[in-house]
Formats: sequence, C-alpha cells, structure tokens
Amino acid sequence: MKRALVLATACLILLPAIALSQTRRRTASGRGSRSSSTTTTGSNTQRAGDETRADGAARVAAQVKVLTRFIYLLGRISTGFETADDLARRNEASPAAVEQTQRSKAQVKGTLRDVREGLDNLEIHFRTTPELQRYYTRLAGVAAGAANAEDQAAANQFDRAGRSLLDVVNRLTDVLLEIR
Repeated sequence: MKRALVLATACLILLPAIALSQTRRRTASGRGSRSSSTTTTGSNTQRAGDETRADGAARVAAQVKVLTRFIYLLGRISTGFETADDLARRNEASPAAVEQTQRSKAQVKGTLRDVREGLDNLEIHFRTTPELQRYYTRLAGVAAGAANAEDQAAANQFDRAGRSLLDVVNRLTDVLLEIR
C-alpha cells in the first residue's frame, strides 16, 4: 500500500510537466496542390478559421487527456488516503506515514490548482479568439468546476473532487463535439 501511494504521488508530481509539455499546435495539412492564382482571400480566411478551430479543438483535447489521467490517478490514491486517514484516527499509523500522506495530499491539491489554471487559460483563449468565441458559451465554467474540485480536495473530499472533474471532462467533450 505504501509503495502504491509513493508511486501514485510520483505520477501526480509529473502530471503538471506532462500538461505543460503538450503545447505543440497541430494544424491542418494542405490536401492537394493549389496554384496561387486560384486561391482567394475568402478561402484564405476560411482556412485560417479552420486552423484556429483545429487549434482550439487540440487545446480542449489536451485538457481532456490531462484531466482523465489525473482522475485515474486520483481514484487510485484517494482510497489510499481514506485508509491512511482511518489508520491515523485509530492511532495505528506511524508519524512518518501520516506525514507522507499529508505531503501526498498537498501535491494532489497543487496539481488541482495547476489543472484549474490550465482551464482558466483555455477559457481565456476561447473568449479572446474571435473564431472560437461561439464555442465559449459551452466552455464557460469549466475552470469553476475545477475550482470546486480544488475546494473539495482542500476539505479532504478527494472522491467528490474526482466526480467534479468528471463533470468538467463531460463539458469539454461537449465542446469538442460542437467544434467538430
């Protein structure tokens, strides 16, 4: 159990690095060859809008990936937190184990803060990018959902925090379907 808790904590520490490393922008590749004389300003504008929507969809997908990984890890370690808390209440846990659990909880809370900040940035990007503004109404509030999960984790309600994040993933998935 202690080994699994340490492994899960290590994974959670690396999660923000994974989230930050997923900044590569994907653009739609050109299909077929076009001569410059047949390309019009309207099609250039359409292509730029398509690329912006593809970039927005890629950003949403990256957040979905980060959140689903985090929820998976959180589900695995929240049970360990509950067990460790029960042992501590019964005075059956060593002080070192209690301290390690507290450090792990703090790391989870810090990772939740990073997730919320990433969702804040995503909302700002959609709100300030003209081609993506029409999707912002569906996206608005996902950062608030992550903030709610952050508050629940601060209250040691890690299972409820995971459920709140599932709602966020559902909303992000709805945005992806709309952008498509």
